[in-house]
Amino acid sequence: MSTQVSEESITRLGFLQFDVRQGDISANLAKVKACLAKLKPAKGSLIALPEMWATGFVYEDLARLSQEIPALLQELEAIASSYQIVLAGSLPQSETVNGEIHLVNRLFFSGLGRQIVPGIDKQHLFAFWKEDEWFQAGVQPDPVYLETHALVGGLICYDLRFPEAAQLQCRKGAEILLMSAQWPLARIEQWKILLQARAIENQCYIVASNACGRWDHLQLGGHSMVIAPDGEVLEEAGETEQSTVVECNLEVQKELRERFNTVAAAPWSKDDSDKVYTLNRLQEVVAHRKRTGQTIVFTNGCFDIIHAGHVDYLQKARQQGDFLVLGLNDDHSIRSIKGPERPVNEELHRARVLAALGCVDAIVLFGDDTPLKLITALCPDVLVKGADWQEDEIVGAREVKADGGRVERIPFTNQTSTTDMIQRIKGAG
Repeated sequence: MSTQVSEESITRLGFLQFDVRQGDISANLAKVKACLAKLKPAKGSLIALPEMWATGFVYEDLARLSQEIPALLQELEAIASSYQIVLAGSLPQSETVNGEIHLVNRLFFSGLGRQIVPGIDKQHLFAFWKEDEWFQAGVQPDPVYLETHALVGGLICYDLRFPEAAQLQCRKGAEILLMSAQWPLARIEQWKILLQARAIENQCYIVASNACGRWDHLQLGGHSMVIAPDGEVLEEAGETEQSTVVECNLEVQKELRERFNTVAAAPWSKDDSDKVYTLNRLQEVVAHRKRTGQTIVFTNGCFDIIHAGHVDYLQKARQQGDFLVLGLNDDHSIRSIKGPERPVNEELHRARVLAALGCVDAIVLFGDDTPLKLITALCPDVLVKGADWQEDEIVGAREVKADGGRVERIPFTNQTSTTDMIQRIKGAG
């Protein structure tokens, strides 16, 4: 591919690969300084650091160590600015959620005169290493704007195994994906294949920093990489400490996407009405999902006139697992509960609207006074109800817990009421 090279089309991508000292922020910061002094990176370089590069995964000490992160970031900002580069790697960060303090694994970008906040949080927690017991998972991130590198997306270690984590950021305009990881040597071939796959399918540059050395009994893999949008490996480290920066020509990416573009294509090929099931069919679907290891979530309700409170509740319900089943009261059961003037919208119309919500995976109608038959037939892993219900009042709670599941009570943050809406409509009429 013949491409005319101009200074504006050149970006410099690199990584620092080193042995992260567990719980020793001072030693790890000194290592970064030493690597940079030896590397002497060119102005404008974007350099990736390993996952949890300053602290390691000393779970019991992370809450305490996270208190030192703001001061560390100030120092890192000064270091990066002195070289006129951008440094990016993940660190533990304390977050307050609903009055409770949680830890997140956050990818921070520092340099070029400012610290980019809020960064990008790890979306997929590695339960095999018990990350889900210590960290809060992040939500879908937006790529970060860097003046010298346009939009940069971020991935943290386990996120690499989930193509949509990269795809969503590239469809939002990310031209470069930066990976921060502590990936084991035992699965290093998968690391290399997955990095190349993410680059090829998103037609983007990838710069990936992986730690080396040992973490407790585990040998980390190294093999940090810089990869071109066509999958060509531009730089690859070995298994020991190594730092590098390479020049990358963004015109190569532009020409590749002009020939054929796999990033822009986002057709809507779904028919959401397919989410409405009979109970017999849904039992089969749920059984298949369970066999793959998915966590099945169940909730129920009338959802007569869909409003913001419903949507917020259903999104939070979906966040409790991998597949949300909504038991929807049919028209007959609503009339028996709410009177002859309800529902306003008949059952199939309600089901069709709810099916269009991305957080709802399956809908099944029921006509009993309670959803107990549905719950016992589907055996969900998580039963969700509003926080205004006490757990011992929730239908199916006993059965779900007896089967090894759990009950989640979710508060309604939006106090919109369907009954109030109906009264306002009548008043306006």
